[in-house]
Amino acid sequence: MKLLQLNMWGGRLEPQILKLVTSEDPDILCLQEAIDLKGGKGALFVTTEEIQEAIGAKYAYVSPNFSLRFMSRTANFSNCILSKFPIKHKETIFTGNQYIADFDWLNHSSNIRNLQRVAIKLPDGRELNVLNHHGYHNHQHKRGDEETMRQCGIIANKIKELKNPVILGGDFNLEPHSESLELINKLLRNLTIEAGLTTTRTPLTHKTEVCDYIFVSEDIKVTRFKAVEEIVSDHQALVLNFE
Repeated sequence: MKLLQLNMWGGRLEPQILKLVTSEDPDILCLQEAIDLKGGKGALFVTTEEIQEAIGAKYAYVSPNFSLRFMSRTANFSNCILSKFPIKHKETIFTGNQYIADFDWLNHSSNIRNLQRVAIKLPDGRELNVLNHHGYHNHQHKRGDEETMRQCGIIANKIKELKNPVILGGDFNLEPHSESLELINKLLRNLTIEAGLTTTRTPLTHKTEVCDYIFVSEDIKVTRFKAVEEIVSDHQALVLNFE
């Protein structure tokens, strides 16, 4: 099976994103900064609906952080999990601030954060927990602070509750060995660290840090993990093949 993790950068590189997801053809996608816009193409960006159709994923779970008007429709700025296998259980936990229905860039903070958790029923009947998160953004550095400690603590507590295998994907806006991320590193294998990645950013930004991750529990057998070289965002896509 294959999982793809990507901060979509608002989906602005539509042709590149669609080409990547079509060629990689993942079974599961964990997406951040995704735009959910029902009723056709977004014109200025690729939507979750278009990606879902491109890979033939029958199941989608969208967790908006905020929504705003886009022409005559509503665009939801979201975390999103797409799956070719049935999603049996799902929940959204807001780790920082709360959903805003009528978002205004001038009057609201976009630092609204949530954690998605779904239980996916695999072909053999077992269930896999897939978690997806976009971490709190400290604009000064990626070392973390009290707020990232609090939010990573919420994620760690959720992981401890789960019985079945776990995969967690996300842009955490944290350095690999930051004190906040260590709360999760102690519970799950951090494949980004194990692979020795020195950056998860692309030439579309001046930033060069590692901040995108896939974590797995010990009962997940990793057969391949890589950062994708194709530029589809200001973040690299991460791909996991697993059993």
